[in-house]
Amino acid sequence: MKKYPFYFLLIIASILQAKAQTNLPSVKNFNADWAFVKDIDTVNCGQVLSNAQTANINWEKVSLPHTPNIEPVNKIKEQWQGTCFYRKFFTIPAESSGKHIAIQFDAAMHEADIYLNGKHIYKHVGGFLPFYIDISNIVKIGQQNCILVKLNNQDNPVIPPGKAIKDLDFNYYGGIYRNAWLITTNKLYINNAVQANRIAGGGILIHDEDVSAASAKVIVKTDVNNDYKQGKKVWIKATLFTKDGKVVATSTSTQQLIEAGNYGTFTQTLTITNPQLWSPAQPNLYNIKIQVYQNTKQVDETSLKTGIKTVVFAANGFYINGTKLNIVGTNRHQEYPYIGYALSDNAQYRDAWKIKNAGFNFVRCSHYPPSPAFLDACDELGIMVMDAIPGWQFFGNNEFQKNSFQNIRDMIHRDRNHAAIVLWEASLNETSMSKDYMDTANKIVHTELPFKNVFSSGWMDYAFDVFNPARQHLKAPDYFKKYNHPKPLLLAEYGDWEYYAQNAGFNQKEYAGLKSEERSSRQLRTDGQQRMLQQALNFQESHNDNLYGPGVGDANWLMFDYKRGYAEDLETSGIMDVFRLPKFSFYFYQSQYQSNTDANGFGKPMVFIANYWNDPRQKTVKVFSNCDEVELFLNGKSLGIQKPDTDLFSRNLLHAPFTFNPATYIPGKLTEIGYIKGKKVAANTISTPGSAFKINIKADLSGKNLVAGKNDIIFIYASITDSKGTVIPDAIDMIRFSVKGNGELIGKQSINAEAGIATILLKAGDKPGPIKIEASSGKLISAELVYVTK
Repeated sequence: MKKYPFYFLLIIASILQAKAQTNLPSVKNFNADWAFVKDIDTVNCGQVLSNAQTANINWEKVSLPHTPNIEPVNKIKEQWQGTCFYRKFFTIPAESSGKHIAIQFDAAMHEADIYLNGKHIYKHVGGFLPFYIDISNIVKIGQQNCILVKLNNQDNPVIPPGKAIKDLDFNYYGGIYRNAWLITTNKLYINNAVQANRIAGGGILIHDEDVSAASAKVIVKTDVNNDYKQGKKVWIKATLFTKDGKVVATSTSTQQLIEAGNYGTFTQTLTITNPQLWSPAQPNLYNIKIQVYQNTKQVDETSLKTGIKTVVFAANGFYINGTKLNIVGTNRHQEYPYIGYALSDNAQYRDAWKIKNAGFNFVRCSHYPPSPAFLDACDELGIMVMDAIPGWQFFGNNEFQKNSFQNIRDMIHRDRNHAAIVLWEASLNETSMSKDYMDTANKIVHTELPFKNVFSSGWMDYAFDVFNPARQHLKAPDYFKKYNHPKPLLLAEYGDWEYYAQNAGFNQKEYAGLKSEERSSRQLRTDGQQRMLQQALNFQESHNDNLYGPGVGDANWLMFDYKRGYAEDLETSGIMDVFRLPKFSFYFYQSQYQSNTDANGFGKPMVFIANYWNDPRQKTVKVFSNCDEVELFLNGKSLGIQKPDTDLFSRNLLHAPFTFNPATYIPGKLTEIGYIKGKKVAANTISTPGSAFKINIKADLSGKNLVAGKNDIIFIYASITDSKGTVIPDAIDMIRFSVKGNGELIGKQSINAEAGIATILLKAGDKPGPIKIEASSGKLISAELVYVTK
């Protein structure tokens, strides 16, 4: 027998492995090198659609995610609506001949017609969910191809949400605003669940059974397509890994013959001992790898993350993994200033990070399905999710309802394996739906997910498993205290409308002396500390009152300020503004989180002084903290140690605020020390601001660095401060920004400060490297920040 050197054997093995890998799927990001045009005349439109000469059309080079129009922060006119086109030239390499080839768009707003090489090949309606186009038999192999996407985002009463933008409580913008993918696989492949559109099938479906601290079963159902002209024998291997790569369970299926042009379904059970369960405090995730084999040859593979948990919504509470947990949640609209919905995946993560950092364990996706990247972040960070279909105060005709039912199916097919999702809002928000519609919607949820502990929800409780109304849906002061119904109650909105449009039914001290705009929860950071304190008190009061009732939890309205189609101004009941800067109420909610750190580092002991200490009329000092006791110091002198408030608005809170009333107002320095069991664990100091002197600049990363080549964006904050670095809370100076290096500013380059801070969006360029941002204003000392992207 001839002997070969060991290194030679390694080379042969690597060649064989590389050859085998050519059978595995290729999922390539398809975001780069697009061309874009909008608002072209009908003659040019015809040229584009026919793939004819378009030299007289000014195509703009863009990459995805992309918005068709940079919108002003405040509404000057209606958001852009119309027809736009995206065009991309691409080549499929010769080695992909005989493969399954597809293009997936994660979302495009909201009526899409797709053309390949001048021929119409696909139509999709709906702006919030993905669509998958099989181009295997029509794409040119080894030659240049041209894909054209025609989009229209004008009002359409058959496409949910259906309501005209001018009457809508949010905007839905436009463009291919999420990722696109080019997918190449063997003709034996795990199919796409949304495209397959099979009840409780398609793609990979994972659910848990018999979950306990001792063991759990993970059931994996996999659909495999056979696009060959002959039947093929197929088997599947499923492997479950911990996050550090340790194999905890494997399962190999029996071999199955899949007929030509058909599909096969494989169901496997993975049993785990001592499972690491997923919860908001411990969001443990497993990696699962599914490998498809034809005889001994691997032909497809995919990996995804999953979490193991049990959830139960009952009339007496919400339980996760057998432990009762009060839901403390918020609502989120996904828009950013200027770019609308066209957020990078990292920006989606940063929003989720802020929600968790604010102290919430739950988010309602209002009022449409979010980005997959946002759900991935909720899985990772430990934020439970109510996934929702598009809808708000509009019930359309039969075609609208048909499209809405498809939204439910597509949402579940896309999102069903996310550990974070605990509720499916298969309901049109604040809409008078027919009983037939609600019965069908609820049935879809339970036929698509025919397992225990799956819960639908809706604001009308006739058909859904969980009743999720807003507080304003019942007049004050009763609200839902007397709710007597076997279905669980989750207050999906509170703290805004009941203070904005009607008497909240409470008796706040000196409330009667406030103007209507001062009573409201809709407050800008520029409205000043008194009105931001009022917003925080409104949220505190209503959240405290919710805890008297029978609900399993609540979700405030809302996390971030946002734009609406029907109003000229921003909706400002967010606990952060549209630029993601916190208001005082942010810290009220942060104080409601436990005072011990969770698996991701959230929940640390904290104290926050809700006062600028610059106004003798505002000498009462409100402190938000999750500590047992707080001590206040004024210019180094202790004013005493206090326990949390015990007033009518504080009795049910996990951590009530602390209220100090110094005898006199003396400018200078306020320091708060937080104690737990007598031990100092947190501190916060503020100072009376002096005269404007300089600018400080910082980047908002919120758990993710800025990355080049991904259309990634971050907020840059330029603060006007005194000589010691204290922000001037009433400064409105114009600040001018400039950028050098591989990055660009989105929006205006000169902007007035709001409550002492001016904000811009910074977009990373295509290539990594340093970006220098400068901020200047008149005689103030300017500032610069150098950030190096990777």
